Amino acid sequence: MILLFESGVDESVVRDVTLRLQAAGLRALRGPEPRRAALVVPEGLPPELAAELEAEPTLTLVQPHEPWRLVHRALRDAPSVVRIGGPRGVAIGGGSVAVIAGPCSVEGRQAVLEAAHHAREAGAQLLRGGAFKPRTSPYAFRGYGVEGLAQLKAAGVATGMPVVSEIMDASDLPAFVDHDIDCLQIGARNMQNFTLLAAVAGAERPVLLKRGLAATVEEWLLAAEHLAAAGCSQIVLCERGIRTFETATRNTLDLTVLPLLHEWTHLPVVVDPSHAAGIARIIPPLARASITAGADGLALEMHLRPEVARSDAAQALLPGELARIMADVRVLVALDGRRLSPAASPACSAPPR
Repeated sequence: MILLFESGVDESVVRDVTLRLQAAGLRALRGPEPRRAALVVPEGLPPELAAELEAEPTLTLVQPHEPWRLVHRALRDAPSVVRIGGPRGVAIGGGSVAVIAGPCSVEGRQAVLEAAHHAREAGAQLLRGGAFKPRTSPYAFRGYGVEGLAQLKAAGVATGMPVVSEIMDASDLPAFVDHDIDCLQIGARNMQNFTLLAAVAGAERPVLLKRGLAATVEEWLLAAEHLAAAGCSQIVLCERGIRTFETATRNTLDLTVLPLLHEWTHLPVVVDPSHAAGIARIIPPLARASITAGADGLALEMHLRPEVARSDAAQALLPGELARIMADVRVLVALDGRRLSPAASPACSAPPR
């Protein structure tokens, strides 16, 4: 059950309703909407209490058909805007479109720095790079670990770009925090690693939640609900293709979910056509289609020399290809009445604290 208060209601009214719910043995979770107070009651309301609260002139009771609550669209008057890199960081959602670009793996200090410069010159606002890599084969390159985080952050500071990197294990969280990784990515394999979700939610920074390899939208949104219930208010969903019977591409990009997600949740949604396609030459049309279908951003893999990339070489764009995609994004965003998010303020890329 979602309890929506009138805009501008006195905080004492919200407190009173919260105490009444708690006295009935119910949890009352405060919604994230800053302009309109809302309470989420996960267990629902007993009929008698529901009737009492329905009589309150400042309250509207909403019973969603869907099992998610804190990430439900009804909880907010407007879609959420997530800022990566702090209050003056890069905005995603609410009409602001952002592009995350960079190599699949951090492959050395100079390599990631050069990639960052090319990504920034092309127009991307956020830098991605994997330091801890989940690989199907135990013999494949699995990243430089903590040193990779340091190299990625240094490149982000040098280019003024907030950074995004995947975390695979809760025990690594202190390293991500110590190196001030601006956005923590939950990969497809870990979407339902609920222990990891709970740990990451407590880090007080944005989380990029990728859709699982074969996850339904409901499972994906309930994973986001785990993050929200554990205290994370800055969540970005990422569609990256799902596993189907088709083998022509690495995965099957599911753009049909984009308009539905904007109906069902207030969270912003970005699309990763690189992992969906697995083929660099078909990424540009998929990127254009994603923006046209309403994506709030893109996550793209780019490498200066894909032929020597240590992971995901076949799907790595060249810098010029990234620049052409960015040119297309600018046009499509403008046609849709949205805007490309400006780059982060230099203060957002301060060295690790």
